[in-house]
Amino acid sequence: MNIAILGFGTVGSGVYKIIKKANRQTQNLHVKHILIRKNKKPDFPEMTDSIDEILNDDNVNVVVEVLGGIEPAHQYIVEALKHRKHVITANKAVIAQYMDEFTKVSRENGVKFYFESSVGGGIPWIQGLERALRIDDVNKIKGIFNGTSNFILDQMHRTGEPFNDVLMQAQQLGYAEADPSADIDGLDVANKLCISVDIAYDLFIKPTSDLPIFGIRNITEDDMAHFDQLGMTIKLMGVSHQVGNEFDYMVEPTLYYGDTLEAHTTDNYNLISLHGETIGVLKFMGQGAGQLPTANAVIQDILDIFQSKEHLKREFKSTFKYSAHLTKHSYIVRSKIDCSTLFKKFNPSVRGDYLVVNDIPVGEMHRLMKQVLQKDETAFMASLPGKKGGAAK
Repeated sequence: MNIAILGFGTVGSGVYKIIKKANRQTQNLHVKHILIRKNKKPDFPEMTDSIDEILNDDNVNVVVEVLGGIEPAHQYIVEALKHRKHVITANKAVIAQYMDEFTKVSRENGVKFYFESSVGGGIPWIQGLERALRIDDVNKIKGIFNGTSNFILDQMHRTGEPFNDVLMQAQQLGYAEADPSADIDGLDVANKLCISVDIAYDLFIKPTSDLPIFGIRNITEDDMAHFDQLGMTIKLMGVSHQVGNEFDYMVEPTLYYGDTLEAHTTDNYNLISLHGETIGVLKFMGQGAGQLPTANAVIQDILDIFQSKEHLKREFKSTFKYSAHLTKHSYIVRSKIDCSTLFKKFNPSVRGDYLVVNDIPVGEMHRLMKQVLQKDETAFMASLPGKKGGAAK
């Protein structure tokens, strides 16, 4: 099986490394082309700066897209599918935006579009979700989807160091990009949650600013100390529930008691769970990013194609409707301004430097918090656990 790799950064070079190692499973895989930037000097004989050379090579069976970003990744994926080449990608941003198009074009051209590595890195999350859906309706997804934000929160919790210092450590270790916005503002989690929801509920939803998304940019070492005094640990979570004909969606900092698995998910690890009607709760934990774990998931998809293993077919025919008020949480808020009047319908109570807002619909909380941020750009909020450690009510 001949493979073309689009992009030769962390993941692309990892895919190349694993294939070149050639164990019993990968010995029939061959990297024929590696797409590099225009005018970049090739380091390997497989390298080319011509996408057309790859698209027009009838001997290429699989295209692995690991360029990142939206364009030209979107264009290249569509063109590869139209040239009847299977496509595998780790690019969660482009999948979240164009999952419906990629699915349609791949079906029309009789090829596969697989993306195990896009959510959870080396964790077999997509595979596990699809297997659960063969028998069950999945009605809840919850997870620590982003290793960078988890590393930052874990290090702040352990050391008491300020956010910016720990962020710098994450960048030095290669966990965070020079521009860490996608990780710390919840956008990466939003993309991964959208992909998971697409599969679980058989519908297509894009991450937009209208959805409740709140990151960790504003958390301070004083916040961490306060949560620690309360016996709680904070995580950046992506969560969705489905009830009847409605579903919700949220990305937000969430507090957990110390006896939960979420509280004990450390460093850059991910922990993602689903709930099915007969299987109950399944949790998947492991390396959510990194060169070789992510490349490993890419290779798994290549082998599935090579061995003719089918993945779940997606139709996006669900009639579920998004509801911003399906779930209610209680929240803790820190702000320089007095925002108790803003939340007066939800029995707010002052606890030291913090305001506790009780039993408020998630969508309404995020809407009101945007108003708080307009007056205090340093404000922070987190969802509080329920009596048993669960946030949803």
